[in-house]
Amino acid sequence: MGFSITGGVSITGGVSLLPPGGSPTPAPSSSGYTSGAYPANATIDKFPFASDGNATDVGDLTVARGSLSGQSSSASGYTSGGYDTGASNVIDKFPFASDANATDVGNLLAGNYNSSGQNSTDNGYASGGSTGTLLNTIQKFPFSSDANSSDVGDLTLSVSSGAGQSSSTHGYQSGGYDNESINNIQKFTFSSDSNATDVGDLTVVRYTPSGQSSSASGYSSGGFDSATGGAAGHTNIIDKFSFSSDGNATDVGDLTLGVSRSAGQSSSDNGYLSGGESPSLSPTTSDIINKFPFSSDSNATDVGDLTLARTYSPAGQQG
Repeated sequence: MGFSITGGVSITGGVSLLPPGGSPTPAPSSSGYTSGAYPANATIDKFPFASDGNATDVGDLTVARGSLSGQSSSASGYTSGGYDTGASNVIDKFPFASDANATDVGNLLAGNYNSSGQNSTDNGYASGGSTGTLLNTIQKFPFSSDANSSDVGDLTLSVSSGAGQSSSTHGYQSGGYDNESINNIQKFTFSSDSNATDVGDLTVVRYTPSGQSSSASGYSSGGFDSATGGAAGHTNIIDKFSFSSDGNATDVGDLTLGVSRSAGQSSSDNGYLSGGESPSLSPTTSDIINKFPFSSDSNATDVGDLTLARTYSPAGQQG
C-alpha cells in the first residue's frame, strides 16, 4: 500500500499520568509541540498552553520526515518512525526544559510510518503502522534509558493512520485504515505486555484523525473517510470515549474546519489539533492550532498558528 494512501496521523496519547499507587503525578504540561511533516520537514514547533498564541520554532528533528508517531515523557518529547524518501525506524528525543534539537536515541523494529503514539509514565508506544505492509505490532521503548523498541503485543487487526490516546493504565488506538477507513477503538494495558482488545467504535469511520487525552476520556478529532472521499470526506467531528468503561464514542463538538493528517496535543484542561490538510483552505495545507475544552462538550476555537503550514501527519507532544 502506497504512502499517499495511508498518509496517516501521528498522535500523542495526551498527558502522562501515573497508575494508582504510583509516584506523585508530574507537573502539568505547559506547552504543546508539533514536529516534522512531509515533504522533508524537521521543524519542532512549540506553543503555550497558558495563553492562546502562535508557535515558535525551537529545534529540529535528526531526520526530516512526516507520518510520524509522537510520545511524551515528563521530561522529553519523542518522535518514532515516519516517511520521507523511505520508511524510517528512528526514535528521536528532544528536551522540554530547554529549546534544542532532537537526538537519535534508538530504533523501531523496522522502518515504520503512520503508527499511532501512546505513552505511559515509563514507556513510549508505537502501535500499528506500515512498512509498505500494514502492521498489527505494538512496540514499546523505555523513557529511563535511550534504547531500541521491543515487540510487546498485537492490535486486534493490522491498521495504520489511527489516532493514539493514553489513560493512566492503558493505551488506545482509534480509527485508521485497514484497506478501508475504520471506526474501531482498541485498548491495551501498560502494566503487562499483552495484546489489544476491541472496546468500542467511533461515531464515524475515518483515518488520519488526531488523538487527545484528558484524565478521564480519549478524543479523536478530524480525519478522512476514504469511502466518502473528496472535500466531504474531511470531517470536523470531535469524538469522546470513556477511559473508565469500554464503550462507543459520542460526538461532542466540531473543529473550526474539516481537517485530516494533523497532530494532536493535550494539556490538563484542553485538547489541541495543529496543522493538517483541509480542502476549505487554499492552499490546502494548514498552520491552524485548534483548541477545545475537556470540562464541557463544545466546539473548538482557532487559537494560533504554527510557524509553517504542514501536513502528512506531524507528531504531537506535550511537556
